[in-house]
Amino acid sequence: MTRMLISKPAVRVADVLDERCDRCGARARLIAYFPSGRSLAFCGHHANRHAAHLTETAGAVVVEPHFAWRGVEEAAT
Repeated sequence: MTRMLISKPAVRVADVLDERCDRCGARARLIAYFPSGRSLAFCGHHANRHAAHLTETAGAVVVEPHFAWRGVEEAAT
């Protein structure tokens, strides 16, 4: 089951992400989907590091359960 959190971008929680971080190759904790149709996967470190930019540019974000993404807080403000 996928849960949705209220924020911009739309944030969905997935059970498991089977991706690797596009920046460093670590296990992905977040996948950002952009209006262009492209997507980027991020490990926890890089997802939080780029949270401000992702909240401004991504159309949708999928995160793993129990991952505290900084972007949820930034999108709410």
